[in-house]
Amino acid sequence: MLNRRMILQGLASLPALRLGFSAGQARAQPLPIAAELRGALDAAQAGIVPGAADNQSRKLQALLDAAAASGQPVFLPAGAYEVSNLDLPDGTKLFGVPGATRLTYTGDGHLITARDARHVALSGITLDGANRWLADYADALVSFRAVDEVLVSDCEIVGSRKHGLQLERSGGKVKGCRITGAADAGLLAIETKALSIQDNDVTDCGNGGILVHRWIKGEDGAMVSGNRIARIGARAGGTGQHGNGINLFRADNVLISDNQISDCAFSAIRANSASNVTIATNQCLRSGETAIYAEFSFEGALIADNLVDGAANGILVVNLDEGGRLSSVTGNIVRNLKPDGPYSHDGAGFGFGIAVEADSVVSGNVIEKAPKWGLMLGWGPFLRNVVASANIIRDCPVGIAVSVVEGAGTTLISGNVIGGAPDGAILGYRWNDKATDELIDGAAGHPHLTVEGNRRG
Repeated sequence: MLNRRMILQGLASLPALRLGFSAGQARAQPLPIAAELRGALDAAQAGIVPGAADNQSRKLQALLDAAAASGQPVFLPAGAYEVSNLDLPDGTKLFGVPGATRLTYTGDGHLITARDARHVALSGITLDGANRWLADYADALVSFRAVDEVLVSDCEIVGSRKHGLQLERSGGKVKGCRITGAADAGLLAIETKALSIQDNDVTDCGNGGILVHRWIKGEDGAMVSGNRIARIGARAGGTGQHGNGINLFRADNVLISDNQISDCAFSAIRANSASNVTIATNQCLRSGETAIYAEFSFEGALIADNLVDGAANGILVVNLDEGGRLSSVTGNIVRNLKPDGPYSHDGAGFGFGIAVEADSVVSGNVIEKAPKWGLMLGWGPFLRNVVASANIIRDCPVGIAVSVVEGAGTTLISGNVIGGAPDGAILGYRWNDKATDELIDGAAGHPHLTVEGNRRG
């Protein structure tokens, strides 16, 4: 068992701020991280040493079991350890030196898993899959199932042949981690319990960045904030199932805020059948398809103060035919869109700034350089109770396209400023076909429309 002097020596390579002192202060001051490790078992004293030629899985498993049984944390000094098939018991607290302690997967199953536990914590460890084969039962390099509180902090998860990190029916927090090089998703959370995913870097993953999914639609309560997500592919193909920076599926009451998301094959943020979602103050750069998507059977989407620069479509809130309705799209900047997407589209196509269909307010947005339509209000008969007001639309062939198909519902278009729209400021459409002359001065003959107070810029 370590005494206080030995703990401080083992932590000497950590940055000074983490240790709680500056260069000019005495090292005898109280140390926050030392408090976490008070009474810790040192892996080196259990015969587990970095760089050993033999696989150290059995020794480390025995140490973790003993430490959890006695309520003690385990400290792994800096270095690389060859291990596999570690099963973390309830109460595990495993700490290392951030960027310097590495567990390298040797193959034959999984690296780390925990299940049916109350509390498990990992901190300051690089978990390296070395791109080695994972067993059929293992969906991820590191996985937690039915753990009430998972705390993963300051870890790196690299080189997984499947998902990097998976949490199923678990709660807790994943914070300050770096997840890179996963063949599938960086982080997959299924049926979570108010999970917090904060301040992580998720990059260069094959099929997704951060996924929050449920088998049955219902309240999830996850918070996905402050993450940096980049270079997410769609190795498995499809038309949006893969290739998204942040993807919600059937997960209600989720907050997505303050993330920077770039270079995703499909969407930066995609909420599929996810009600009461808040998507706010995110940066979405160079998306391959629609930058921000709320689609299919959802009720309630608040999309506010996001920056979209580069995408095939900017922000889409659609699928009234599947029950998609009720949104507020305000204060966003959408610019520099392109007319082509990653697949052939047999419907409306690509090149829209913002599109909505039902029970929605679109206000205070700035849209610039959408190659087809700045605002798209409705699609065929799928238009109901929409207000589009006080938006600025620039350099789009058509400023606002609104459906005039039979069955389209009440729509108010007011107080917008539209500049550089050579084909028309406000036009009525039957699906993709132009059906009216210019409507900026009023919508006589279309009783479902009120068009007033709009001006050319």
